[in-house]
Amino acid sequence: MELTEKTVQKNYVYRGKIISVRADDALRADGKPCKRELVEHPGGACVLYSEDGKILLVKQYRYAYGKTIYEIPAGKLNEGEEPALAAARELEEEAGIRADSLTLLFTMYPTPGYTNEKIYIYRADIGTHTSAHSDEGEFLTAEFLPEETVRRMLESGEINDGKTIIALQAYFLSSKD
Repeated sequence: MELTEKTVQKNYVYRGKIISVRADDALRADGKPCKRELVEHPGGACVLYSEDGKILLVKQYRYAYGKTIYEIPAGKLNEGEEPALAAARELEEEAGIRADSLTLLFTMYPTPGYTNEKIYIYRADIGTHTSAHSDEGEFLTAEFLPEETVRRMLESGEINDGKTIIALQAYFLSSKD
Protein backbone atom coordinates (compact mmCIF):
# COMPACT_ATOMS: atom_id res chain seq x y z
CA MET A 1 0.00 0.00 0.00
CA GLU A 2 1.31 3.42 -0.96
CA LEU A 3 1.55 5.80 2.03
CA THR A 4 3.20 8.84 0.48
CA GLU A 5 1.34 12.13 0.22
CA LYS A 6 2.18 14.74 -2.41
CA THR A 7 2.51 18.49 -1.89
CA VAL A 8 0.55 20.37 -4.53
CA GLN A 9 1.07 23.92 -3.27
CA LYS A 10 2.99 25.32 -0.28
CA ASN A 11 0.98 28.16 1.26
CA TYR A 12 2.86 30.24 3.82
CA VAL A 13 0.63 31.79 6.47
CA TYR A 14 3.41 33.17 8.68
CA ARG A 15 7.19 33.55 8.42
CA GLY A 16 8.93 34.29 11.71
CA LYS A 17 12.39 34.38 13.23
CA ILE A 18 12.21 30.80 14.53
CA ILE A 19 9.26 29.17 12.76
CA SER A 20 7.19 29.46 9.63
CA VAL A 21 3.63 28.15 9.33
CA ARG A 22 2.13 26.65 6.19
CA ALA A 23 -1.36 25.51 5.20
CA ASP A 24 -0.52 23.38 2.16
CA ASP A 25 -2.72 21.91 -0.53
CA ALA A 26 -1.78 18.24 -0.82
CA LEU A 27 -2.91 14.89 -2.14
CA ARG A 28 -3.45 11.99 0.23
CA ALA A 29 -2.02 8.56 -0.54
CA ASP A 30 -5.34 7.64 -2.22
CA GLY A 31 -5.06 10.70 -4.49
CA LYS A 32 -7.81 12.76 -2.82
CA PRO A 33 -7.07 16.44 -2.09
CA CYS A 34 -6.47 17.57 1.49
CA LYS A 35 -5.00 20.40 3.55
CA ARG A 36 -1.85 19.84 5.61
CA GLU A 37 -0.80 22.32 8.30
CA LEU A 38 2.92 22.41 8.97
CA VAL A 39 5.24 24.32 11.26
CA GLU A 40 8.67 24.64 9.66
CA HIS A 41 11.53 24.72 12.19
CA PRO A 42 15.28 24.67 11.49
CA GLY A 43 15.85 21.94 14.09
CA GLY A 44 17.84 21.86 17.27
CA ALA A 45 20.66 20.13 19.06
CA CYS A 46 21.22 19.29 22.70
CA VAL A 47 23.79 17.53 24.83
CA LEU A 48 23.67 15.53 28.02
CA TYR A 49 26.90 16.24 29.86
CA SER A 50 28.02 14.28 32.92
CA GLU A 51 31.14 14.18 35.06
CA ASP A 52 32.08 12.71 38.43
CA GLY A 53 28.65 11.12 38.98
CA LYS A 54 26.79 14.36 38.31
CA ILE A 55 24.58 15.42 35.42
CA LEU A 56 24.41 18.94 34.06
CA LEU A 57 20.93 20.46 33.82
CA VAL A 58 19.86 24.01 33.09
CA LYS A 59 16.83 25.72 34.59
CA GLN A 60 15.08 28.09 32.25
CA TYR A 61 11.72 29.84 32.18
CA ARG A 62 9.67 28.66 29.22
CA TYR A 63 7.04 31.16 28.16
CA ALA A 64 4.85 28.61 26.34
CA TYR A 65 4.33 26.66 29.59
CA GLY A 66 4.48 29.62 31.96
CA LYS A 67 7.03 28.01 34.23
CA THR A 68 10.69 27.25 34.84
CA ILE A 69 11.77 23.79 33.76
CA TYR A 70 14.89 21.61 33.83
CA GLU A 71 16.52 20.72 30.53
CA ILE A 72 19.85 19.63 29.14
CA PRO A 73 21.71 22.41 27.26
CA ALA A 74 20.05 22.92 23.89
CA GLY A 75 19.35 25.38 21.12
CA LYS A 76 18.18 25.80 17.57
CA LEU A 77 20.38 25.18 14.58
CA ASN A 78 21.61 28.21 12.69
CA GLU A 79 21.20 28.07 8.93
CA GLY A 80 23.62 25.48 7.50
CA GLU A 81 25.05 24.63 10.93
CA GLU A 82 26.10 21.06 11.67
CA PRO A 83 24.12 19.64 14.62
CA ALA A 84 27.25 18.56 16.54
CA LEU A 85 28.65 22.09 16.32
CA ALA A 86 25.34 23.51 17.56
CA ALA A 87 25.31 21.10 20.52
CA ALA A 88 28.91 22.02 21.40
CA ARG A 89 28.10 25.73 21.05
CA GLU A 90 25.08 25.47 23.35
CA LEU A 91 27.01 23.51 25.99
CA GLU A 92 29.66 26.20 26.11
CA GLU A 93 27.22 29.13 25.96
CA GLU A 94 24.85 27.82 28.61
CA ALA A 95 27.22 26.02 30.98
CA GLY A 96 30.75 27.12 30.16
CA ILE A 97 31.93 23.65 29.15
CA ARG A 98 33.89 22.83 26.00
CA ALA A 99 33.31 19.12 25.30
CA ASP A 100 36.29 17.04 24.18
CA SER A 101 33.97 14.96 21.98
CA LEU A 102 30.29 14.40 21.36
CA THR A 103 28.48 11.15 20.62
CA LEU A 104 25.18 11.26 18.74
CA LEU A 105 22.58 9.25 20.66
CA PHE A 106 19.41 9.94 18.68
CA THR A 107 17.76 12.11 16.10
CA MET A 108 14.21 12.65 17.32
CA TYR A 109 11.07 13.97 15.64
CA PRO A 110 9.34 15.72 18.57
CA THR A 111 5.87 16.11 17.01
CA PRO A 112 5.73 14.61 13.50
CA GLY A 113 2.02 15.34 13.10
CA TYR A 114 2.60 19.02 12.41
CA THR A 115 6.27 20.01 12.34
CA ASN A 116 9.41 19.06 10.42
CA GLU A 117 11.65 19.85 13.42
CA LYS A 118 14.44 17.39 14.18
CA ILE A 119 16.35 17.43 17.45
CA TYR A 120 19.82 15.89 17.55
CA ILE A 121 20.61 14.48 21.00
CA TYR A 122 24.28 14.11 21.96
CA ARG A 123 26.22 12.91 24.97
CA ALA A 124 29.56 14.12 26.34
CA ASP A 125 31.49 13.07 29.44
CA ILE A 126 34.79 14.92 29.25
CA GLY A 127 35.24 18.64 28.83
CA THR A 128 37.11 21.76 29.80
CA HIS A 129 35.43 24.29 32.06
CA THR A 130 35.40 27.77 30.55
CA SER A 131 32.91 30.57 31.16
CA ALA A 132 29.25 30.58 30.16
CA HIS A 133 28.03 33.33 27.86
CA SER A 134 24.30 33.03 27.20
CA ASP A 135 22.64 34.65 24.23
CA GLU A 136 21.16 38.13 24.59
CA GLY A 137 17.82 37.82 26.38
CA GLU A 138 18.47 34.23 27.49
CA PHE A 139 18.27 33.74 31.25
CA LEU A 140 19.12 30.38 32.78
CA THR A 141 21.12 28.70 35.48
CA ALA A 142 23.31 25.62 35.03
CA GLU A 143 23.51 23.06 37.82
CA PHE A 144 25.42 19.84 38.31
CA LEU A 145 23.14 17.44 40.17
CA PRO A 146 23.95 13.97 41.55
CA GLU A 147 22.76 11.12 39.32
CA GLU A 148 20.38 9.81 42.00
CA THR A 149 18.77 13.24 42.39
CA VAL A 150 18.24 13.47 38.63
CA ARG A 151 16.86 9.91 38.55
CA ARG A 152 14.32 10.83 41.26
CA MET A 153 13.40 14.03 39.40
CA LEU A 154 12.85 12.01 36.22
CA GLU A 155 10.77 9.34 37.97
CA SER A 156 8.63 11.90 39.82
CA GLY A 157 7.82 13.87 36.66
CA GLU A 158 9.72 16.95 37.76
CA ILE A 159 11.65 16.72 34.48
CA ASN A 160 9.14 16.87 31.65
CA ASP A 161 11.09 18.18 28.65
CA GLY A 162 10.98 15.49 25.93
CA LYS A 163 14.56 15.70 24.67
CA THR A 164 15.86 15.68 28.24
CA ILE A 165 13.75 12.66 29.17
CA ILE A 166 15.06 10.73 26.14
CA ALA A 167 18.68 11.63 26.88
CA LEU A 168 18.35 10.74 30.58
CA GLN A 169 16.57 7.45 29.87
CA ALA A 170 19.41 6.48 27.51
CA TYR A 171 21.98 7.57 30.11
CA PHE A 172 20.44 5.55 32.91
CA LEU A 173 19.90 2.51 30.69
CA SER A 174 23.53 2.59 29.52
CA SER A 175 24.78 2.82 33.11
CA LYS A 176 23.20 -0.59 33.84
CA ASP A 177 25.77 -2.29 31.58
